[in-house]
Amino acid sequence: MRYVAFDTQSDPKSETYPSSAKQLALLNHLLEEMLAIGMTEVEIDEHGYVMGTLPATKGKDNEDVIGFIAHVDTAPDMSGANVKPIITQNYDGCDILLNEQYRLSPVEFPELKALQGHTIISTDGTTLLGADDKAGIAEILTAIEYLIENPEIEHGKIRVGFTPDEEIGAGVDYFNVEKFGAIYGYTVDGSVEGELEYENFNAASAKIVIAGRNIHPGYAKGKMINALHLAMELNTMLPFADKPEHTEGYEGFYHLTQMSGTVENATMEYIIRDHSSEKFEQRKVFMTEVVKLLNARFDEPRITLTLKDQYYNMRKMVEPHPAIIERAVRAMELAGVKPLIKPIRGGTDGSRLSYMGLPCPNIFTGGANFHGRFEYISLDTMERAVQTIINIIAVR
Repeated sequence: MRYVAFDTQSDPKSETYPSSAKQLALLNHLLEEMLAIGMTEVEIDEHGYVMGTLPATKGKDNEDVIGFIAHVDTAPDMSGANVKPIITQNYDGCDILLNEQYRLSPVEFPELKALQGHTIISTDGTTLLGADDKAGIAEILTAIEYLIENPEIEHGKIRVGFTPDEEIGAGVDYFNVEKFGAIYGYTVDGSVEGELEYENFNAASAKIVIAGRNIHPGYAKGKMINALHLAMELNTMLPFADKPEHTEGYEGFYHLTQMSGTVENATMEYIIRDHSSEKFEQRKVFMTEVVKLLNARFDEPRITLTLKDQYYNMRKMVEPHPAIIERAVRAMELAGVKPLIKPIRGGTDGSRLSYMGLPCPNIFTGGANFHGRFEYISLDTMERAVQTIINIIAVR
């Protein structure tokens, strides 16, 4: 509850780092909290990264250093200010009333049916909740505090890191892997109970700028070039079924996230996603060819495409280290959790960290419906996430 009271929404249009100063309020709060529970080597750097250490217990200094990472920012998709969580104890499987207009319904969100008897924390329907990823922060620090209070539980050195700007793809832009000092790590940024993910999308952004020509419509024949019509035509040339609302599992997509303009000028922004590196490259080529085909109508190019790779599938970097996955599986089983190994239909800080030399799969938090007013989390699952973290650290 303390963490979601901080408005930490990141800003994709900002040129600062962190992208919003308000993220630093929570990051500095975490710094103080980590010191208060007895962590060592706690610091915040000039980019806002907070790092700290749980020292190894006696005789365990030679064991691999493990890291746990979560992000403080919430998504730009919806306000994270003045979050007023609703706590529903002993959930009965029926609708949860958020406000007069919105409710959480197991008809619309069938995964709720499995949470009967749980304590559910939801929004009041006016903001997102911020479980993504303040739940991960809470779970990591709860596990660390437990181990500090129970020194008889033996473990190696543990590093903890909290990052800004994950939601806008910049979470580890300045993250110092060498300074962090872990051999491998886990992001605690997943969703339903048991999730263990070491495959994610390859990701790129595509920005399209269209230059039209506006002529009085009464005299436009053979002269007008309507940028809005070109934008719509371009979108229809992409495979109709390759959209987020029609895909699942390993299926990739083109996702139109923004479109605006006039007859004279129009802009479109897409994200391109695919788990397969080969298909990912094919998608970028296909979009390039669509733009080329439309430009061929004109004496000079009217459509400019800018493609930018964002991150890549971590599987390539994690798979050579199977012990990382095996350790997490064992930890979940000991916590009474059934491991659910599946690909992430998105990305985490761990995907980029894995390519920076820190293999870093992702584990569950217990939250669902991230980034919107229907976000919620199970307290019971949060407790099992804490036990999973403790087991990863302590069980050999």
